[in-house]
Amino acid sequence: MIQPEMSRRHFAGFAGNSLTGTALASLLIRERDVLADAVPGEVRDVPHHVARAKRVVHLCLCGGVSHIDSFDYKPELERFHGKSLQADERPATFFNQIGLIRRNDWEFRQRGESGLWVSELFPHLAEVADELTVVRSMVADSANHTPATFEENSGFRLNGFPVMGSWISYGLGCETDELPSYVVLPDARGLPAGGTINWSNGFLPAQHQGVAFQPKGPAIHDLFPARKVTDSHELASRDLLMQINRRHADQVGADDALLARMRSYELAAKMQLAVPMVTELNQETEATHTMYGLDNEVTADFGSRCLLTRRLLEKGVRFVQLFSGGSFGSPRINWDGHEDVKENHTREASRLDQPVAALLRDLRERGMLDDTLVLCTSEFGRTPFTQSALDQVGAGRDHNMYGFSIWMAGAGLKHGVTYGATDEIGWKAVEKPVHWYDYHATVLHLLGIDHERLTYYHNGIQRRLTNVHGEVLHDILT
Repeated sequence: MIQPEMSRRHFAGFAGNSLTGTALASLLIRERDVLADAVPGEVRDVPHHVARAKRVVHLCLCGGVSHIDSFDYKPELERFHGKSLQADERPATFFNQIGLIRRNDWEFRQRGESGLWVSELFPHLAEVADELTVVRSMVADSANHTPATFEENSGFRLNGFPVMGSWISYGLGCETDELPSYVVLPDARGLPAGGTINWSNGFLPAQHQGVAFQPKGPAIHDLFPARKVTDSHELASRDLLMQINRRHADQVGADDALLARMRSYELAAKMQLAVPMVTELNQETEATHTMYGLDNEVTADFGSRCLLTRRLLEKGVRFVQLFSGGSFGSPRINWDGHEDVKENHTREASRLDQPVAALLRDLRERGMLDDTLVLCTSEFGRTPFTQSALDQVGAGRDHNMYGFSIWMAGAGLKHGVTYGATDEIGWKAVEKPVHWYDYHATVLHLLGIDHERLTYYHNGIQRRLTNVHGEVLHDILT
């Protein structure tokens, strides 16, 4: 008999100081008829059409990758090197220091059978150029890292909105009940601009937020109890907590926070077995370790996360997000090459070039790239003129939201092609501009989702990832 003075809240706090204390307590919850189908706001009837992709890998290169030094070849930069920008308007840059035009710092060559232009900044990715679909006409609404990163992930420059991974989790769920549908692998050096908001569920049910695997130490903190719990104690705790949860639900009705917590606890219990198995990279062959660069101090960190990504996808995780770049400030541990693009980008590219190319090859060899979508984005690009005094050719470039590049690979895409274009020096998108809304709409389309139909009612508005915008980029689809 439960004493009236012991509330569900008090018991939950008592039952465990770790996640597992309550996670294991819900393993017996199998009857969800009272709770399962009563989350307000949910409107889902997916898939809306035949999906080309089942899962997504999203590589976020934080800080602003220079498109004119990587995937957007502009031979005119050589001719204009050292000259002033001739434009009718003054560019709006972050630091408002508009120097002279600077040539690209890396040689470009046409790669593979497709002849895709890729610079020497990414020599390993250049070897798999025929897998890439490059969009060269991206535009954003902010040249400030934090709102631009929010927009990259959620479509909005303000926080509080669900990110794409959460929308996909909400729409499609997970192919496994042992791991989260949306996993985040942060950079060990720090969090991106805006921190954990970049994998927030926003106003979607809490179970759809990204679950971050820690780059150092245990993959998930407090997944295991601090001390041994006997089987009888565990069973009694489960039964009691189940009674309290059901009684609470009967009294107050369906509640998103309660439902999400119950489901996360149940998931966490299963993750006690699944997480150690999926994160045990020593199960892979020595050849695989070498391919991903785990035997090299420079590439080992990102390589291990790329290899873990493949293993998570194999286990049924729907959306895996890897961040390259962390905290801002000096020195910048990201792609923010204000002072010296060549030094900055050389350091950052050397960390991920080999591992990302290995991931694409590995997915292709295992037959997974045909139904996996790989995305590589940065919140904006960099200016063709340097960040310096008007009469100088500096070594750094400022933020550029008017035109930049991203690339995609895998399911449902034309490979080895480009879409859109910037002007002759790579400053502005002049052909087929692509906003983040269009990018998000295209990703959802490849997953079988009509971006106008995946909605959630919140604060009087039927919200969606693409707001009231977005056009699918049909020209890059097979």
